[in-house]
Amino acid sequence: MTERYIGLMSGTSLDGVDGVLVEFSESKPRVALHCSAPFATHLRAELLALNTPGGNELHRAALAANALAQVYAQVVADLLAGAGINAADVQAIGAHGQTVRHRPQEFGADAQQGLAAVGYTLQLNNPALLAELTGVDVVADFRSRDLAAGGQGAPLVPAFHREVFGQAGETVAVLNIGGIANLSVLGADASVLGFDCGPGNALMDYWCQRHTSRPFDAGGAWAASGTVSAPLLQALMGEPYLGKAPPKSTGRDLFNPDWLTARLRPFNALAPQEIQATLTEFTASACVASVTGYAKSSKSLIVCGGGALNTHLMQRLQAGLPQVAVMSSEARGLPPLQVEAAAFAWLARKTLRREAGNLASVTGARGERVLGAIYPA
Repeated sequence: MTERYIGLMSGTSLDGVDGVLVEFSESKPRVALHCSAPFATHLRAELLALNTPGGNELHRAALAANALAQVYAQVVADLLAGAGINAADVQAIGAHGQTVRHRPQEFGADAQQGLAAVGYTLQLNNPALLAELTGVDVVADFRSRDLAAGGQGAPLVPAFHREVFGQAGETVAVLNIGGIANLSVLGADASVLGFDCGPGNALMDYWCQRHTSRPFDAGGAWAASGTVSAPLLQALMGEPYLGKAPPKSTGRDLFNPDWLTARLRPFNALAPQEIQATLTEFTASACVASVTGYAKSSKSLIVCGGGALNTHLMQRLQAGLPQVAVMSSEARGLPPLQVEAAAFAWLARKTLRREAGNLASVTGARGERVLGAIYPA
């Protein structure tokens, strides 16, 4: 019997929502349909602003969550219409929500009482409203349970990467480049390691928007027109996070405009396109260092997320990994903009089946846990 789930993903790149209808049967999950919707300019601006402290945050966050749920509901409606099915034909929606803060293990430690630091992760969402608007059960808040068990709460996609990209007896590396880049190492011995490498598109997109008014550097053409500044690249690569051993995860809490501004101060003489070229090289170099450090035996690097569409970035990854075949996930049967959304459809199914969705080897949690909260339609 085939089961249908919908996965929704709006990542740290803040470019909109990707939704997929995934069919589960005896074989590997199959994406039957993909739909997307861009964020309205004002919603994108508000979601970006909520990544940093500001006035009246609780009220603004609640309204943004309502608006986000409405975009999610429209994508669900488009998927149902495109597939010619009804809400009753879908078991559940996996809705990740929009991450606006990610501070795992940073707060709450009390040595005297034996309390370990838990910290928090916050994804804006209104899953109850989404269930009401769509008539489909919704699974949301996937990360909190892992944090409660002492984990990072991220990344959660390596378990799904193993499901769809794993090869028996072969080490495979999977690199997701959204706003932040994360690497999954699928070991030949069935082990899985995963962590956030550093910035993905976040800094490149910010710089491109600031200087060209375009939302992103299409194909990396603007970066390719500039020359990399070796001193600036060295300064960027000096970020302590990059040298930390996994488990580790990060986000816009670290790699944000303020972080970048502080590091650009000694380099005011550089042209904007030189900085864009260097930021692209920074993303590539951080990813290359992670692959060479933790996936040495992998002969292939499968790239997904929006970064897979950046031709120049893909070329820089290949240049840094001459012995590795760098390829888009489309070459392995799943287009790059569908992977994360499909992962949350898969995780929603895990939740409904009361199966663990995290991997302690990835997040550092005390064990495997059933993730997410269920909001019945």
